[in-house]
Amino acid sequence: MTNSARIPLRSTILVLMAYAAATGCTEKAALADEPAESSLATIHPERWPAVTPPSLDPEIEARVDEILARMTLEQKVGQVIQADSASVTPEDIKRYRLGSVLSGGNSAPGPLPYADTQTWLEAADAYYEASIDPEGVEIAIPIIWGIDAVHGHANLKGATVFPHNIGLGAANDPDLIEAIAAATAKELTVSGHDWTFAPTLAVPQNDRWGRTYEGFSEDPRIVASYGGRIVIGLQGTVGERGFMGPGKVIPSAKHFVGDGGTDDGIDQGDALITEEELRDIHAAGYVTAIEAGAQSVMASFSAWNGQRMHGQKALLTDVLKGQMGFNGFVVGDWNGHALIPGCSTTDCPQSLNAGLDMYMAPDSWRGLYESTLRHAKSSTIPMERLDDAVRRILRVKIASGLFEKPKPSERPFAGDTSILGSPEHKALARKAVRQSLVLLKNNGLVLPLDPGLTVLVVGDGADSISKASGGWTLSWQGGGFPNSEFPGGQSILDGIREVVTSAGGAVIHDPEGTSGADADVVIAVYGEDPYAEFQGDRPHVDFTPNGFDTGLLAELGRDGTPIVSVFLSGRPLWTNPEINASDAFVAAWLPGSQGGGVADLLFQTDPNYDFTGRLSFSWPALATDEEVNVTDPSSRPLFPVGYGLSYGQLTEFTKLSEESGLDDEVMAAKGEFFTRGEARQPWSLNTGSGFIGDLPYADDRVVVRAVDESAQEDSLAVSFREPETFSIRSSYPVDFSRESNGAMELVFSAKSMTGSERADVGMGCQDNGCEASLPLSLGSEWSEHRLALSCFAQRGVDMARLDRALIIKGQPGQEIAVGNIRVEADDNGQPDCGSS
Repeated sequence: MTNSARIPLRSTILVLMAYAAATGCTEKAALADEPAESSLATIHPERWPAVTPPSLDPEIEARVDEILARMTLEQKVGQVIQADSASVTPEDIKRYRLGSVLSGGNSAPGPLPYADTQTWLEAADAYYEASIDPEGVEIAIPIIWGIDAVHGHANLKGATVFPHNIGLGAANDPDLIEAIAAATAKELTVSGHDWTFAPTLAVPQNDRWGRTYEGFSEDPRIVASYGGRIVIGLQGTVGERGFMGPGKVIPSAKHFVGDGGTDDGIDQGDALITEEELRDIHAAGYVTAIEAGAQSVMASFSAWNGQRMHGQKALLTDVLKGQMGFNGFVVGDWNGHALIPGCSTTDCPQSLNAGLDMYMAPDSWRGLYESTLRHAKSSTIPMERLDDAVRRILRVKIASGLFEKPKPSERPFAGDTSILGSPEHKALARKAVRQSLVLLKNNGLVLPLDPGLTVLVVGDGADSISKASGGWTLSWQGGGFPNSEFPGGQSILDGIREVVTSAGGAVIHDPEGTSGADADVVIAVYGEDPYAEFQGDRPHVDFTPNGFDTGLLAELGRDGTPIVSVFLSGRPLWTNPEINASDAFVAAWLPGSQGGGVADLLFQTDPNYDFTGRLSFSWPALATDEEVNVTDPSSRPLFPVGYGLSYGQLTEFTKLSEESGLDDEVMAAKGEFFTRGEARQPWSLNTGSGFIGDLPYADDRVVVRAVDESAQEDSLAVSFREPETFSIRSSYPVDFSRESNGAMELVFSAKSMTGSERADVGMGCQDNGCEASLPLSLGSEWSEHRLALSCFAQRGVDMARLDRALIIKGQPGQEIAVGNIRVEADDNGQPDCGSS
């Protein structure tokens, strides 16, 4: 059940946003079925805020002119391309003179998705030295190395992991935010990084979005108050002595623009909203970031009324660079240029011509370099546009001092691991945790607790720093890492132990909550498992318990024992049953590596401490309330933006309704094709002859029957009498382009029923001939198989129009069993394209 109605931004919001108040324009609400070329996709740059960024430095501009005059065309093309460290060598950097390297969420040097300081520095030095090698060029240009340090430098072992942005939004403290940005920048320089892909300035309007926690608030005013302060914390103040000095890095405001407003909260989706909403809600943070001198902006994967941002000249060039005065460079997102109609990962002049200055081409950089060079030679990409892009990149590199700095390992703070998780930084993170917690319920003034009591701690989140930190922590998706991988970190459980044992109390840790131990109070720590980007997209905002059975809360409190819930989540979720079963309920969001901050407020370890966090997102009254926002006065949330209790506020409330509002049958997750013995809508079983109804099924060419893998009739066996195909098919095309672009795999269990043999397994799209198969060796026992979606895309399957999620091509005499067919994240970072 989806609430797809949209209410245009009310004029009262315009009054609240000073920079937009003078525009005086009101546009009609967007219609979801309007064509992209309609007036709803027309931009009026003059109606956007005119921003005054710091003035250009004449000395820097003169130096840019001098460098540009000495560069070859090949060097210029190299500068506009960024490659991922998993797919590019130092030798490649020297040969192609690439402008930048990034390390994606799973692309640290070495065997793990994260690395220690020395490993990072060795890689940083190798890339840097290759970039400044003067052989064969008149002038060599240093690279910049970027990484997603979105809540601390969380791909560096030992770094401080701060609360995710959703919690920092609840703190509503710009001074705190600037201090966190400065601490993150300093830790980045320890490993030799120049650039972080932060701040995220999205204004999420649909909490089903998997990146909701990367946004500070649904309220554009909070986001605007943070944008400039984060930029200053990361790079310093333009024109002052400390700007881009020791311990400072280049920021990147992202993702321009509208990523938080996509229809149904779909990551990389389409924002079907008016220009007014796009400007006044979703551009709010960019105004202050540009005013503070942000040196780079990342273009969004998403589209606005059918037009992809990576190809949006009106927004990237006319608005951002023109009306808003942005004079840094625009970088793309992970192969985001490939989503433009007519483009591919290796060929897209349209994006550079639209205003992108640096392609993010993680694994496609080589082919993109060759095609971009051809387009520059043929003037498909005008030399004036290429020179402008290179000028903007050089401007940032010069302003950042890269031409004067030594190699990364010799810069100030490089290799100084005492900075990582330093007492100062840990204290800052712990303070941020305290300020981010929001007390939603405190019946009977249960909190603060007496630390001298016997405390029973339950729930899978209590002793897991990894779960409390969420996605973008040690790996892209986060989760699953032991506490030992967070040196200097403290779990929520250890924070509780620290307080209670020092006061003479006792802590009993029972993760499953089934020990039956007697205690004076129960603290339950549970919530969402970690996720990142589109893998966190949801069909609704109902909390689905995982790792801990929240149904036990009522049983644990049956004898009157107070129940205190500490809820970990990357978004507000419908938790009425859990709130009802709790005497106190704390929205802890994703607090990071300093769990002691939670204990500080549960037990008020200092008389000056209190719950000061206030909701920066509306809390849903129903599991269908994914779009209840402060920008919509008709919204009726359970708890509005700004809600939050302090210790002494007695706000007893009675039992909440436990009717979720969901229909009895909720559509299965998009990534499930055939699970638990059933095809998931809109997918069905088919042969070359057509649709398969009830099982068993037989015709002259194939027999399909139910078989058991891990449960009764949870899988299928397909016996081939003649050459034939069996498929899991949809009656209409489904867009899996973002999954293909995002390290996802087709995963299924399979075995041969007739002895070990080879099978051809494929995927296909709606157009004739649009399919590809990969070879697979099957044994006589069940085993899991994983095939990268990107492998099918590279072989010609249009993943934006997928209509066959699995194709098995069989030969006479073969019988192949298959089950649990789905899409999941790549489990090892290495694309698997089958085996012969």
